[in-house]
Amino acid sequence: MLKANPDYLDLPGNYLFAEIERRVEKYCAEHPGRQLVRLGIGDVTRPLSPTLVSALHEAATAQGDPATFSGYGPYGGYNSLRSKIAEVQYHNRNVPMQPDEIHVGDGAKCDVGNILDIFSKNTVAAVCDPVYPVYVDTNVMAGRAGHIGEDGRWSDLIYFPCTEENGFLPVLPAPDAPVPDLIYLCFPNNPTGSMISGAELKKWVDYANAHGSIILYDAAYEAYITEDYPHSIYEIEGARTCAIEFCSFSKMAGFTGLRLGWTVFPHELVLDGVSLGKLWGRRQATKFNGASSMSQKAGEAVFSENGQREMRETIAYYQQNAKVILEVLTGLGIQASGGVNAPYIWLKTPENTSSWSFFDRLLEEANVVSTPGSGFGPCGEGYIRLTAFGSHENTQLAMDRIKKMF
Repeated sequence: MLKANPDYLDLPGNYLFAEIERRVEKYCAEHPGRQLVRLGIGDVTRPLSPTLVSALHEAATAQGDPATFSGYGPYGGYNSLRSKIAEVQYHNRNVPMQPDEIHVGDGAKCDVGNILDIFSKNTVAAVCDPVYPVYVDTNVMAGRAGHIGEDGRWSDLIYFPCTEENGFLPVLPAPDAPVPDLIYLCFPNNPTGSMISGAELKKWVDYANAHGSIILYDAAYEAYITEDYPHSIYEIEGARTCAIEFCSFSKMAGFTGLRLGWTVFPHELVLDGVSLGKLWGRRQATKFNGASSMSQKAGEAVFSENGQREMRETIAYYQQNAKVILEVLTGLGIQASGGVNAPYIWLKTPENTSSWSFFDRLLEEANVVSTPGSGFGPCGEGYIRLTAFGSHENTQLAMDRIKKMF
């Protein structure tokens, strides 16, 4: 008898951001005319920069001319884009990288979710807590998470608590602790906005190499780093034999609607005598037909001189919002972190209020949409995530409203 996939049925309720939207829609229906300021979901609001728009126009025009029309492209992306990524993102930071080690896709989220396809079913994953929900949910969908306990954690996942006490950074497993096969790390971190030093990251690389683990390194927000921290895990000696890196144009260049990213598989990354890059290429050739040629043309434009200048201007715009949010929160005596090397601000709820209760309070009293920290894991309880991706005007409006709450 045909049945639904039981692993999908194990997922508890809605995806976090779908649940937020459900609550917001209900509030709007009950309070028509209220102007909400959305500082919850991490979607960008600035338009694409002129250089990127021009590249898209040229790419679209080319598709309408028989002489320049193109159909299916290479599964791993056009070599012109892969070469630009290798040059600007890696070679300019003295990181060796070959274009064919870079696999272009339609966004980091898709690749982070699909990466489990190339590993065996009994693979054990480790995640930070709090954590980007996609890491956990895709392991549940793949039947690798076990069952969920009363504490909100899955029985077959390994958790690294990231708390105020340890600076929201994961701590290496004890020598007698179970060894994870896959280790999810995200820096700059979503949701806490924390950053990891090269010395601390080296400990994880050494651990992975010593135990045969693979680090899944999500660097989607590396463009927001303002201080002296590594932008890529491959800046760390030994990472090429133990790490897969996911990167995105979404937050770097505002491509959330265009969908474009890349994933790196160094040639040295081999498991059971099999190149993981070749295995991923085989997976993509079967299940994916390549990112849009027009998106890739815009991606190339990001790495032009004008594209880089405009990208930095847009990121500086969002970073100014983060500065405003942090200044207001700290001025109110609310404990907050992040926002310096990341577009996210992680604030502790006042008076030990639960995450969802403070979410509701912000929505009802300030008409501000946030993200409850508990949605990122048990260690996120008692926290709220705000994003810096709004306009200057809306960010200031939200902060003015929050001031009135206190």
